[in-house]
Amino acid sequence: MNLTDSLLSTIDLRSFSNLWFWLVLAVAWSNVTHFVMGVPFDMVQRARRRGGEGLEDLNTLALIQARRRMTILRSSGAWLVGFWLTVLTMLGVLGFWYGYELSQALFLLLGPLTLGAWLSLRLSARVEAQALQGEALVKAIFWTRMLIQVIGLSAIFVTTMWGMWHNLTARML
Repeated sequence: MNLTDSLLSTIDLRSFSNLWFWLVLAVAWSNVTHFVMGVPFDMVQRARRRGGEGLEDLNTLALIQARRRMTILRSSGAWLVGFWLTVLTMLGVLGFWYGYELSQALFLLLGPLTLGAWLSLRLSARVEAQALQGEALVKAIFWTRMLIQVIGLSAIFVTTMWGMWHNLTARML
């Protein structure tokens, strides 16, 4: 085995048998569950425990993130949603109709992440419209995080089962 073969096996496009895909899956869900609506969860915990300045910082950061996200959504949201749904549809068709493993893996990664992003956008709209602050904000972020974690655990389970099935059946073909 020479250097070229070694490098190509490292960046192999067979996703479900590649360590890099599983690392990306774990890091992506770790980040999505830690940064709900762009607010780090350790800041939420600190605000809930100590209050005071930590709670003020949380209120400020959450409002900034909510306004930022809603401004982007209002200005180009329809185009972004249309583009993103086109990408997901393309990945789904290429992966599950035509059988491309990389497209399957990307769809199984990005599809559920899209649900998590939608939950964060929904929370952003609530923060902006209802001017959530204090304990109500902490509670809203906490429950949104819980929903995102449930989606993440389900997505990791489904991706793992699909990947194992794919690896077992691909060897037989």
